[in-house]
This record gives sequence, C-alpha cells and structure tokens, in this order.
Amino acid sequence: MNFLYDIALAAWTLLEQSSLYILFGLAVGGLLKMFLSPDYVAAHLGKGTVKPVFKAALLGVPIPLCSCGVLPAAAQLQKQGANKGATTAFLIATPESGVDSIAVSWALLDPLMTVARPVAAFLSAFVAGILENVLFWHKGKAEPPPPLPMATVPAAACAGHDCGCGHEQQTVGWWNKLKQGFRYAVTDLWDDLAGWFFIGIAVAACITVLIPDDLISRYLGGGLNAMLLMLVVGIPMYICATASTPIAAALILKGVSPGTALVFLLAGPATNIAALAVLIKILGKKGVAVYLASIAVISVLCGLALDGLYFSLGISAAATIGEVGEALPDWLMWGATGLLLVLSLPVLVRWLSRKKAVCC
Repeated sequence: MNFLYDIALAAWTLLEQSSLYILFGLAVGGLLKMFLSPDYVAAHLGKGTVKPVFKAALLGVPIPLCSCGVLPAAAQLQKQGANKGATTAFLIATPESGVDSIAVSWALLDPLMTVARPVAAFLSAFVAGILENVLFWHKGKAEPPPPLPMATVPAAACAGHDCGCGHEQQTVGWWNKLKQGFRYAVTDLWDDLAGWFFIGIAVAACITVLIPDDLISRYLGGGLNAMLLMLVVGIPMYICATASTPIAAALILKGVSPGTALVFLLAGPATNIAALAVLIKILGKKGVAVYLASIAVISVLCGLALDGLYFSLGISAAATIGEVGEALPDWLMWGATGLLLVLSLPVLVRWLSRKKAVCC
C-alpha cells in the first residue's frame, strides 16, 4: 500500500505547485473572453494570405480552449469571414497554448520551456495557415460551417457583441464584464479544464512513482526516433494543454528530453481522433492533411531545436523542473490549492448531475 501513499503525495505536490498559476490563468482567460470582441477579431482575419494568419496564430496563443472546445469558436470565426488559413492557424495555436497552460508551465517546468511552448505553438499555427492559403487559395473562401447550436456559446460571452449566436445583445459596463468574466472562468472554462487537469495530475503522479527511469529514458530519452514515437502517442490522444503539462514534467524527470516533451505538449492538445470529423467539415480533407502534417513536422523541428538549445547552454531540464513553483511560500500554495479545490466542487456536482440525467 506504500505505493498508493507515494502516488497521492506526488499528486498533491504537483497540485500545490500548479494551483496558483491555474487560478491566474483562469482569471486572464475570463477577461480575454469578455473583452475580446468577436466582431473585431473576424474583421482582421478575412482578406490576405499572410497577415490574417499571423494575427490568428498570435490571437490563439493566449486563449485557453482545448482541441474540442476550439472547434465551435473556429467555426464561428469562419462564419464571420475568417479565411481558411486564419481558421487553421487559430485551430492549432489555441489548444496548443493558452494563458492557463503557460502559467502552469512556469510552475511545473522551467522558464525556457515556458517560452518555447507558445513560440512553437505560434510557429506551427503560422506555417499551417500559410500553407492552407497558398495551396488552396485558388478555390476561394471555404463554405461557412452550419450554424452552431445556441447552447455551445455561453450567453455571458456574447454580451455586448454581435457574435451571431442568437443570444440577446445587451450593453455591459466594465464592472459587469469583470463579474461575467469571473463567472465564465469558474464555470464554463473550469468545467472544460478541471476533469482533464486532475486526470493529468493523477497520470503524472503514477508515472513518477510506478515507471522506472531507465524504461522511459531508453525509448524517449531524445532524438528523432523518440519524437516520432511521441507523435504516434500524442496525435490521437484527447488531452488539453493544461493537463498535458504535469505529464510532461513527470516525463522530463524520468529522463525524457525537453524537445521530446515539447512534441507531446504540441501534438497532444492540438489533435485528437474525436475532433477529426468536425475538422474535416471546417477545413476539408486536404486541409486536415495539411493541418496534421504541419503539426507533426513543426513539432519535431522545434523539439530538435529545443534539445540543441539546452545542450548548447549546458542546462539540464530535469534539474530545473518545478524550481519556480517551489519558490512560492507554503501559505500561498496551500491557500491557492484550497481555493482551487473549492471551485472544483461545483464542477463535480454538475458532472454528477449530468451523469445522473444520462443514466435516468
């Protein structure tokens, strides 16, 4: 039974180190949702081959949505006039990064990985978007996807904006926007992330305790073969950027190279089998092929470059993992962990209610 105690202790340590940064990411995510007008976004993502793609990739990096949650947002952007390349860039950059995952990367990984992750997400999104516009430009603008069900777009997120979702518009002041942003962060956003985040914590704890170091380092220690293997594992997997972070940290501590971990952090959140059918409707079969190929190639290239950077600087990723989180005072870590667990209780209640409704 000692191994169960060790797993629980490892999970609690990861939770303590990341909770404050999760709360920060949720707060920023809620503000982005309320103060970023969909009309303004769509107006900048329509005409042009390069500029709309650049803007869409840059916009997608801080927005905290998973690979399934980004689909209705991307479909809405396309409906509002975003071209195919911009839509593709947004579809890749958004799930690969996000203020929440960047904040958790700062806590659980190290500063270099924290910077490399959004930079690589931007590069993969930008390249894929440019290829979409260059290769398929002669076919004109893609047909808009069918209207999204009203339930997929939170009413609070549409306040004051003409987002086309059918919710009644209303003029909202700054203070009300702040309150609605907070409400969105602790309900809709945390609803989407909480389950996968705690699963990620549990998986990372199991990897830390149960899997021998030499087993992982033998197959995933670094190099092209290890990164290709990580692609095979990551592309079909359904995991969000926040949940993948503690798993990546555990893998690095077991001997996985930072570049191989970066491939997992990019490929895992950006793709999954469940989302491919919807992606085909939005981008078409050839567009999805470009989408997947761009993620695979750019992820591996960025991974190789990151390993080279660590080597040239003489930095050991395993030695610097989690140093930022460990520098926080205990009382702050405990308080943030307690608050995050309190915010998670309503999520658990809503999840149990949905399960009960389905069963009955």
